[in-house]
Amino acid sequence: MEVTYMNGAGNDFMVIDARGMTPDFASLAKACCAVTGADGFMAVDHSDTADFRLHFYNSDGSRGEMCGNGARCICRYAYDKGICGPEMTVQTDAGLVRGWHLEGERFRIQLNNPTILDLNRKPGIAYVELGNPGIPHAVAAYTGDLWADADSLREQMRALRFDPAFPKGANVNFYQRLGKDEVRVLTFERGVEDFTLACGTGCGSLAAVLYRQTGSTFLTAHNRGGDLCVRIESEDGIITGLFQEGPTQVVKIYDL
Repeated sequence: MEVTYMNGAGNDFMVIDARGMTPDFASLAKACCAVTGADGFMAVDHSDTADFRLHFYNSDGSRGEMCGNGARCICRYAYDKGICGPEMTVQTDAGLVRGWHLEGERFRIQLNNPTILDLNRKPGIAYVELGNPGIPHAVAAYTGDLWADADSLREQMRALRFDPAFPKGANVNFYQRLGKDEVRVLTFERGVEDFTLACGTGCGSLAAVLYRQTGSTFLTAHNRGGDLCVRIESEDGIITGLFQEGPTQVVKIYDL
């Protein structure tokens, strides 16, 4: 079986073409991710409502609703394989996602809009769900040197990931303001149960929170694995479009 090892801003995945297959995705996800230590597993499948369907699993075998960096990578994978053209739609568990090839390794996706945007789920901590069913994110500001302090923040962020205030569990995103439209981000991801080098839906959720707080419609999010840009379209204060742009990379192709 051909398995493509990819990453988007350092967030890495094992990817297969599962059209016509009926595998045990959870077991396959754990086995494939163990080869490289990847954060997640993705499979392309047939779809009646989009160009193709995305099955997304975390490295522990748990199924995820969607993944922002993963969606960009699966768009690259499908484009490279000739499954779709430079504009595409992807069926995900969180809803349809649109994708565009920009140039080279850069792709843009339209993330699912927030279905929950609670700025005060806990004191100083916002809660966001993108899509339906929603991808859950906790978002909080940090005033220190975020990346330098990462190791000391791990247990605090792990505790928040399981906090009962977030009934589905949550991906936990701390951010450090660097400028009006620029932040540094650190994410502790559920299903990976540790830090990841980037989180696409986390940056989208953060952009939604900052839009609600400040009205800013553009964000450059520096992740430890790379930079992601998020642009917001809105009408009467309601987010109508959440667009994310960033890199994709094919690292290696395995025969497993």
